Amino acid sequence: MKSAGVDPEQGTDERLPALGPIARRPVDLLVAAAGMLAIAAVLVVVRLVTDGQEAAYPAELRTLLPPSVLALAAGVANLTVIVLVAVTAVERLLRTEFRQIVRALAAAGFCYGLVGAANATVHALTPAPGLPEVLQAPEAQSLFTSPLHAYIAAAVAYVCALPLAHLPRVRAAMWGGIALTSVSVLLAGVTTTLSLLLTLLAGWTCASVAAYAVGLSRPVPATGRLVRELRRFGWEPLGLTPLGSDAEGNQRYAVDTVDRRLDVVLFRAEDTHGLWKRLLGAVMLRGPAAPSVLLGVQRRVEHAALMDFAARAAGAAGPQVLGVGELGLGTVALVTEHVPLRTLDQIGTDELTDEALDEVYSELLLLHRNRITHGNLNGSTVGRRLNGRVVFTGLANGTVAGSPIKASLDVAALMTLLALRVGERRAVDSAVRVLGRDTAAAALPFVQTAGMPFALRGRLRAHRGTLGAIRAQITGAVPEAQARPARLERMRPRTVVSVVVATAVGLVLAYQLAGVDFGTIAAADLGWAAAAFAASTLCMVAAAMALMGFVPIRLNLWTTVLVQFAGSFVRIAAPAGLGSLAINTRYVSRMGASAGLAISAVGLSQAVGLILHVPLLLVAAYLTGTSYLADFSPSVTLIAVTAGLALAVALVLLVPGLRRAVLERARPYFQDTLPQLLDLMQHPRRLVMGVGGTLLLTAGFVMCLGFSVAAFGGSAGVAALVVVFLAGNAIGSAAPTPGGLGAVEAALLGGLTTVAGVPAAVGLPAVLLYRLLTFWLPVLPGWGAFHLLQRWKAI
Repeated sequence: MKSAGVDPEQGTDERLPALGPIARRPVDLLVAAAGMLAIAAVLVVVRLVTDGQEAAYPAELRTLLPPSVLALAAGVANLTVIVLVAVTAVERLLRTEFRQIVRALAAAGFCYGLVGAANATVHALTPAPGLPEVLQAPEAQSLFTSPLHAYIAAAVAYVCALPLAHLPRVRAAMWGGIALTSVSVLLAGVTTTLSLLLTLLAGWTCASVAAYAVGLSRPVPATGRLVRELRRFGWEPLGLTPLGSDAEGNQRYAVDTVDRRLDVVLFRAEDTHGLWKRLLGAVMLRGPAAPSVLLGVQRRVEHAALMDFAARAAGAAGPQVLGVGELGLGTVALVTEHVPLRTLDQIGTDELTDEALDEVYSELLLLHRNRITHGNLNGSTVGRRLNGRVVFTGLANGTVAGSPIKASLDVAALMTLLALRVGERRAVDSAVRVLGRDTAAAALPFVQTAGMPFALRGRLRAHRGTLGAIRAQITGAVPEAQARPARLERMRPRTVVSVVVATAVGLVLAYQLAGVDFGTIAAADLGWAAAAFAASTLCMVAAAMALMGFVPIRLNLWTTVLVQFAGSFVRIAAPAGLGSLAINTRYVSRMGASAGLAISAVGLSQAVGLILHVPLLLVAAYLTGTSYLADFSPSVTLIAVTAGLALAVALVLLVPGLRRAVLERARPYFQDTLPQLLDLMQHPRRLVMGVGGTLLLTAGFVMCLGFSVAAFGGSAGVAALVVVFLAGNAIGSAAPTPGGLGAVEAALLGGLTTVAGVPAAVGLPAVLLYRLLTFWLPVLPGWGAFHLLQRWKAI
């Protein structure tokens, strides 16, 4: 095998995608320097020219529109811009354009901090009379709004740093929101015209700074390096043909030379697609059955080359390794001979005769006799060469000196793969003929989903009876085979999530409980506690009203209230939301609605609640901790909430497993709800009752939380309580524990202390009282309501 090092020269021919570092444009640095000099020069000139003279702010501007209208306009504009910032960030994450979003966020963050530091410096260097009125507006009250407005500058920097040419309407909406906020702060007397112009210049300047610091993603001319590596090996490349990516996410290319064709696989440090799958397999499977986890490019390349060498030495028909070359830091090329073949997915079923099946098993037997296991048998790694011989590719997941368990996993995977093409009987009969009865019997305990390669698991979802049929065929051919499946799974994914969540909640609670005096729990004010109890009871009535509004049949109010209490009893043993969903659906169906109508109507009530909660959360977050009436700037709470929502959406969309879990969880809420929603729109009274009940339910929970805080001598703003409740409710709904137990308490306590400013010594007993009234206390009457409704045959 040949090996080569790195050539320091750069190539200039065709490029390989995304193989290089970043590109920095000197013009960005020049623009940034010019912008900073211009801002400094204007401030100095204004200070020297005015020198204490009053260039009066045009007071007539403040009389054009009342402050309340300006505050409302700025609030809508700020919410629009921040939501669109989150949307564009998620869009960039989905397109895997990470450098662009980092550049935009860095520009906004740097600009906000720079403007604050610049304002502080200007104020510190200004004599006692203060800033000239050409820079100091009469209503400017914050260090982040005078003389430059930090929020507007940060928004401008974000939009300038993020390319949005493919989203013209989004870009126009963001610029429109920035313009509306700018006009509002100008008319309200928060800033002056010159300060506003300097603010826009600061945003543009910071965008240039970020563009130069973070850089632009561009392909590096790595083809030239690869060509020179091949020339060192003695081959003259004539052309490169991209072949896509393999199962591990490595880029593949076909190289035509003067006398032969080569296959090149590029191993890169940032390609971790296969690593996460192997890591998941290592966590979920027991020792010998778990796949190997290789870290580092060198180890991955060495293992892939070793597997190919071992297979060739065993007499297999795999490709021969011809060379290994480095294309730069973190990028290694593995060069092998080109093996023309047709994969099993490309071979027609009529060509898969019994002789062809026997040849596939014979090739696997050849590897297993030499203790070589494959580990990733699927339709794209099993094929036939043009000369007719079966060949296995993609050996990078395999092992040398493989254990009998790994060999049995290979046999089980190959039987399953062939059974999907030719049927279970033929696949098993061929395995028994070639491999023997004992080998087929040894594979029986491993014919289960947990032991299959990831690519094969996807196919089995559409053929759920295949594994059972294979096991039946093996048992029929080898009656003495052990029929009990091997325990490949160490723990269920739900268990893993529960343990992680419980650990995180425990750590958060331990941190919050430090220094708390538990004697304060017994010192609750009875009046406020009674008010909190009344609010919790109101929640049951509000939930009943919401259900009655969304269900198209007539329901009795008090019976429906009893159903809500019964739901409180059921949710003790069910994840948050699912218990009440199931019992409400059962109740509606027993009251005369069909099963489909009951599911869609109850799902509509839950879906409308979710749809209402998101804007409520954003509006409350905007009002929490903000001085919008003074400077029209959004609060840190709003930014944090929006960032959290954006991150959650991005994770759901980017991670397939998480996306499937969310879809399965949300399907009962949204399934067949559109027809019910259209019908509801034609009945205003029902719509008002349903939406009003949903809003009243939220208000009841918020009042109960606020009264619980007041019962221990604390106080919190309404907007902050809304944020704390909605965020805690969302976290509790996502938690895998019944009723969100543990997660809700930690979220509420953390929210009260950080968002609402309630001391931990007050927040802890308040949260405990709130959860006692809304979660634990309704259990006893819920148990009675549950049995009473069963006696009435209402559920």
